[in-house]
Amino acid sequence: MSAGAQKLREKMSVVESLLQFSSTGTLLGALLFLLVLYLLSSGSESQKEGKEPPGPKPLPLLGNLLTLDLTRPFDTFFELSKTYGNIFQVFLGPRRTVVLVGYKTVKEALVNHAEEFGDRDIVPGFRIMNDEHGIIFSNGENWKEMRRFAISNLRDLGMGKRGSEEKIIEEIQYLKGEFDKFEEKPFDTTRPVNYAVSNIISSIVYGSRFEYTDPRFTETVDRANENVRISGSISMLLYNIFPWLGPLLKDKRIIVKNMIQNREQVMKLIKTLQEALNPQDRRGFVDAFLIRKQNDLKSGKKDSYFHEENLMVSVANLFVAGTDTTGTTLRWGLMLMAKYPHIQDRVQEEIDRVIGGRQPVVEDRKKLPYTDAVIHETQRLANIVPLNLPHMTSCDVTFNGYFIKKGTTVVPLLTSVLKDPSEWEKPNSFYPEHFLNEKGQFVKRDAFMPFSAGRRVCLGESLARMELFLFFTSLLQSYRFTTPPGVSGDELDLKGVVGITLNPSPHKLCAIRRS
Repeated sequence: MSAGAQKLREKMSVVESLLQFSSTGTLLGALLFLLVLYLLSSGSESQKEGKEPPGPKPLPLLGNLLTLDLTRPFDTFFELSKTYGNIFQVFLGPRRTVVLVGYKTVKEALVNHAEEFGDRDIVPGFRIMNDEHGIIFSNGENWKEMRRFAISNLRDLGMGKRGSEEKIIEEIQYLKGEFDKFEEKPFDTTRPVNYAVSNIISSIVYGSRFEYTDPRFTETVDRANENVRISGSISMLLYNIFPWLGPLLKDKRIIVKNMIQNREQVMKLIKTLQEALNPQDRRGFVDAFLIRKQNDLKSGKKDSYFHEENLMVSVANLFVAGTDTTGTTLRWGLMLMAKYPHIQDRVQEEIDRVIGGRQPVVEDRKKLPYTDAVIHETQRLANIVPLNLPHMTSCDVTFNGYFIKKGTTVVPLLTSVLKDPSEWEKPNSFYPEHFLNEKGQFVKRDAFMPFSAGRRVCLGESLARMELFLFFTSLLQSYRFTTPPGVSGDELDLKGVVGITLNPSPHKLCAIRRS
């Protein structure tokens, strides 16, 4: 008898004993039934396929949940890699998850094995918001069609080009007006920054910006940001593992309520745009989608992906992704300037010397190497999507000697790339010199991967890079950012608040007008 068969027999013996011991149909019986499933499913079957990645021994039902710091699972994963290596597995409840750690491993998987690691794992929390439609949380032909259409049309609409630059420069003036209202007193940058950044993607998606006083706009942005924050909570992590907990969870009810209200708002905006639709004059992404939908209907195309559900979810995907990540990074940048005033001094000296008092433009980037390095280092250290979004293997794959089954959840740990000690001189410090050579010139770094990589790389990367540069340089040109009176920079911590994205810890800044 093989060792694997012997182990399986021993497990079955334990199961039989437990079933004989349990004579009631109570919760204990249910737990024992689940234990049976666990014991049977964790046998030696997968060993027949090949060598599994190593990892901590899981408990029945709970897996490795007690091993993890659920408030910051990415930190635990980083620590576990020191024991188990750059490819290891953990069990989130009964579900196997493979974690990829470090720049070389993550790049090898996402770029060199893009097809095998290119699917999205659509956990229950994402499913209730997207239902496998749209751009981010879908797979197969639907995902290919939506992503291809989005990239093509957003490019045509000027995303990351001159048209976007003009929109951003216009929005910067509105944001400065909001900052000036605080009259150099301490304020929370969250809402004004998020509204400004959201208006950029709104102008591309809908064809127009919104006033910061428009409650339909501000409430939509606030609800979307709340959902991003709550989606990364412990309760939603547990919901993704044990969906039957859903009815008991307040966070899930908040997400559903916010989602319903935002869908109603989006439907009204789409209906207004549809009533004035002109195929010869596309105002934004929604127009382009509606025109394609009409053309498919006219041609009698069956099984078209251009239907209302994909439009609704795609708009929501673009709106959230185009607001939260860039807004969060920009807020980290302003906070870091207040925390490290000597770095802010060097940025402002360079801006004053190269640009003077005129409006910064994208072309200035190559003449501002230190400022560009500070922006890149902000993105690296802020580490705003530490876990990445979950991937899933599209087929059985043998990767670096380990066998990973089709349908396995994969976490390409971005925090381990952006803070890889073999790639960065000072991985846990704010050190703009990471992106400068000995002559003070800007240098690209291969391990700079805040937008992920491969098939699922952020499609808005060019727009985000443009926004960060223009907003950051324009605000640093006009304001000195400081901590409130009586608060030292040391009190601004770098741990952040964990959601789907990693936000700066709550803080206030003063925006002092520079003469």
